Amino acid sequence: MARLKRIGLLFFGKLVASILGMAGLAAGLLYSGVGAIYDAATTGFNTGTVLAFLAIPTMPILGAIAGFVGGVAGAVICNLSTGWFVGIETDFEVQTKTDSSQD
Repeated sequence: MARLKRIGLLFFGKLVASILGMAGLAAGLLYSGVGAIYDAATTGFNTGTVLAFLAIPTMPILGAIAGFVGGVAGAVICNLSTGWFVGIETDFEVQTKTDSSQD
């Protein structure tokens, strides 16, 4: 049993930022695609369609910023709470490579 006593702030912030950035890209593509299909089926393309396509670069950027801030805040809260509760217990399995033919 190992105890996790500290999480690196920048590491965790970058990790959550990359996850939410990818989620923002998926959301931006979905929003723009559905919006374009809807506009093509109803009124035709207009200014709203152009603004919807701006969601493709904007949503990943906003998601990454929110993810970084939230990740750093989460790491700070985790680091503070592990000081009060002695740490987070985790199980790690250590694998040693003794025979190179097992690849």
